Amino acid sequence: MKNENIILASSSPRRIEMMEAHGINPIIIKPDCSETLPANIGMQDAVMFLSLKKALNVEAKLLSESCCRALQNSGKRKCGISDEPPYIIAADTIVYKDGIIGKPHDADDALQILKKLRNSSHFVATGIAIIQTGRPKRKVFCEVTEVFFKNYSDAMLAEYVKTDEPYDKAGGYAVQGTFGNYIERINGDINNVIGFPWDRIAREFAMLKDRK
Repeated sequence: MKNENIILASSSPRRIEMMEAHGINPIIIKPDCSETLPANIGMQDAVMFLSLKKALNVEAKLLSESCCRALQNSGKRKCGISDEPPYIIAADTIVYKDGIIGKPHDADDALQILKKLRNSSHFVATGIAIIQTGRPKRKVFCEVTEVFFKNYSDAMLAEYVKTDEPYDKAGGYAVQGTFGNYIERINGDINNVIGFPWDRIAREFAMLKDRK
C-alpha cells in the first residue's frame, strides 16, 4: 500500500495518524454527503452504507472536470492524476447499545450517552469502503469490537463534557483519551475502536489490488 496513490475520505486526525504510522501519506479529501440512514437499518449495514456513500462522493469529486484541474494545478501526482487511478478509503464508525449511537450533538446529549454506556458493555462498529477511482474494483466490510466500561461518577462526566473531547467521536469518547482510564477490557481490535481497523484494512486492500 505504501507505493499506491491513496486518498483518505476523512479528516479524522486519528485515521490520518494511523496511515502515516504505516508509512502512507494519503491525500485528504473530505466527503460532503448526508449521513442520514435508511429506516430500521442494522448496525453493520449502517456503517457499510455510510462508508461506501462517502467513498462514492469523493470519487465523484475526483472524476469531475473541475477537481481534476485543481489536482493537476497542485503539481501533486499522488493526488490521483497518474497512470494508476487512486484508491479511495472511507470509514464510518458508530457505537451500538440498544440502538445506534453517533456523535453527541451537545453537552446534554453527551451526558446521556455516557451514562448509558457506564458500567456495561457496548459495541463499536466501523465500516470501511475501498474503491479504485473510475474502476469497478471495490470492497466494503465491517469490523465489530466489544468494549466494557467501568463505573464512573456523574461529577467526572460533568467536567468531561465541558471539554472538546466528546463532540467529534461516536459515543462521545476516544479510547486513547480520557476514557481510556475507564475501559475494563476490549474484545477485538482496539484500532477498530479508534475508528480504523488497520490490520483488516491492509489485508482487504491487498486482496482487492490483486483482483483482476
